[in-house]
Amino acid sequence: MMKNLRNVLFYTVTIGAFSALLFFFLRQGTFLEKPDIQLHNPVTHTSSWQQFTDTFGHNITHPLAILLLQIITIIIAARVFGMICKAIGQPTVIGEIAAGIFLGPSLIGTLYPGFSTFLFPVQSLGNLQFLSQIGLILFMFIIGMELDLKTLKSKAQEAVVISHASIILPFALGVGLALFMYQDFAPEGISFLSFALFIGIALSITAFPVLARIVQERGLSRTKLGTMVITCAATDDITAWCVLAAVIAIVKAGSFVSSIYTIMLASGYVYIMMQVLRPILKKVGDHYSYREGLTKPVVALFFVILLISAFVTEAIGIHALFGAFMAGVIMPSNQKFRNIFIEKVEDVSMVLLLPLFFVFTGLRTQIGLLNDPYLWKITGLIILAAVTGKFIGSALAARFVKQSWRDSLVIGSLMNTRGLMELVVLNIGYDIGVLSPQIFAMMVIMALATTCMTGPALDLIDRFFPSKNGIEINEAEPSRFSMLIAFASPQGGRKMLRIANHLIQKFTDQQHITALHLSPSSYLNQVNTEEYQYETFRPISEEAHQLDLTFQSLFRPSHNIEHDIIETASNGEYDMLMIGIGRSVFEGTFLGKILGFTSKIISRERLFDTITGKEKLFHADVFDERTTHIIKSSKVPVGILIEKNLGKLQNIFIPVFSTQDEFLLKYAQKMLVAGNLNVNIMDPTESVIHQADGHDTFAAMQELAPEKVALHFEKALTREFLQEQDLMIISLESWKKAVASHSIWLSNSPSVLIIRG
Repeated sequence: MMKNLRNVLFYTVTIGAFSALLFFFLRQGTFLEKPDIQLHNPVTHTSSWQQFTDTFGHNITHPLAILLLQIITIIIAARVFGMICKAIGQPTVIGEIAAGIFLGPSLIGTLYPGFSTFLFPVQSLGNLQFLSQIGLILFMFIIGMELDLKTLKSKAQEAVVISHASIILPFALGVGLALFMYQDFAPEGISFLSFALFIGIALSITAFPVLARIVQERGLSRTKLGTMVITCAATDDITAWCVLAAVIAIVKAGSFVSSIYTIMLASGYVYIMMQVLRPILKKVGDHYSYREGLTKPVVALFFVILLISAFVTEAIGIHALFGAFMAGVIMPSNQKFRNIFIEKVEDVSMVLLLPLFFVFTGLRTQIGLLNDPYLWKITGLIILAAVTGKFIGSALAARFVKQSWRDSLVIGSLMNTRGLMELVVLNIGYDIGVLSPQIFAMMVIMALATTCMTGPALDLIDRFFPSKNGIEINEAEPSRFSMLIAFASPQGGRKMLRIANHLIQKFTDQQHITALHLSPSSYLNQVNTEEYQYETFRPISEEAHQLDLTFQSLFRPSHNIEHDIIETASNGEYDMLMIGIGRSVFEGTFLGKILGFTSKIISRERLFDTITGKEKLFHADVFDERTTHIIKSSKVPVGILIEKNLGKLQNIFIPVFSTQDEFLLKYAQKMLVAGNLNVNIMDPTESVIHQADGHDTFAAMQELAPEKVALHFEKALTREFLQEQDLMIISLESWKKAVASHSIWLSNSPSVLIIRG
């Protein structure tokens, strides 16, 4: 109590004394003022309220205050319109574009001109434009980073055919349309070549980010069709931006011949970025591919590269956005690094700065200029040419590369989406003077119309061309698949990670791997824990790096290892638990002798009998007590790996002996989706393949990769066949029968993954 009273007394005396001293200093300072200063600052007795309102009015019209008020209004409007569009089944980007038009001269500017003039005065638009350009630069940087060049390589042939057909046909229609529109709508001083090229590229663009969002929302991201259309859109994006860069160079240079110098400089820039800078950045990214490693100096380095790249392309004459896009493309391909870096950039870019671009576009869009029926006919003609070129070009090309009619129509509908990327192109054309305000307004309406029609078009296709059950690979599967690997030996964990790599799809937030190591508490102390953890996970981290795979590590001491494994698997929302036991578990047992047996000749007839359990069976404990407890108590499917020098994974063997083994086909399906594997399925009793569900799953696998799937009905296995396999996947019940019946074929089996479904 006395201490508090002393503090209050000290505070009061200190503040009071120094306040009096400050007043004395200020009072004495007024006597030092010159007479002319006092004349310019007379003490008036005018209304205090008037003085306050004058000051307040000056403050809120200050350029910084106006800019902040604009940003607040824009973000709120974009969120509201985005929520409305999402509620009616349209992409949120449509709402953000609509918010810009709503706040622009087309609506607010017409109904409330005074408010519009106050909120968006002409002198403030320059600040808004430059800030929105920074947002666009960051956004294009993200788009470049989200492109997976490995995926493009894997499906390059079909994707190039479809994407280039979806560019050349609308481009040609756009140039033809320019021939009709040039005299009436081209700005003064713009050549036909410049006008025609820009109309062509404006009709050819596809909105990669909007398309990717629609694919994800419709559950197509894990399907063969979804992968194809994403690859096509990415290829389209790269091609269209290269064409756009050439078009800008031609427009700015004035003629094709003079633009050759710009194109040569741009080609040299791309070469340096891809061949010189990209390998250097890869080493940096591999070294700093963890969250703590991305310190401020490292982040600053990558931002400087982004800004330099944007500056160079702007100086060359192909626009800063192309430089930002290329900077994203050359970022380290390490997906963990990209995810961390995108997280740092995306929120500021997408939430704060990008909506400024939408509204700035809306401020430029003067729909009131289209005040004649003829102008609306021209707008309709532009929309017709855009839809015809993009939709038909994509659909016919997809059909040509052996896609079904349904998939071809879906690809055509999705590739017709223009969204944000179209607005980027239009604003570039407006800035360099190629597009007049009337054409700009028509093109913005076209961008909105083609993006809005994507959802209804897909609904119509689903209605008239319903997908066949099982053929759309994984479409009926849950979108998430999370695996928990519980390992004791680091090398064993490395082998389990190698298998898990083929059970999940990379580069998606919905599928991931967690590696768990529990160490007896007595092994650890405060000094060696960190080093022990590092050495335990080092082989797994090396394997993940080789596989270009991300995983989450989980390490902690334990008093009861099997109990903690069960609790972690059951309470962590995992879809599968994988554990390893090795061959040493069976040493000294009959199974151990079988696993070491290599010289006996396998009897073909006896093999079938023992595999199918038709000989006399007897109960045997095939696992130790700890493993048995984990298998029985886990609430999720459990995979038990018996590792026999597991190297590469290329050939997978799956025996199915009853309808209870049908679930194994789902894991085979996952492996086909996630990796380039050969799957051999043996169904000697034909008990699964002729069942409806099993048949549909197998049909889906054949649709995905017919050359990778083989079905065997023969009733015997040769030693040579088994020795060619890298991994056998078998159900727990079938494995128990094989062990209990002393099956001789186990002597030549490869590494085994036993799954309790």
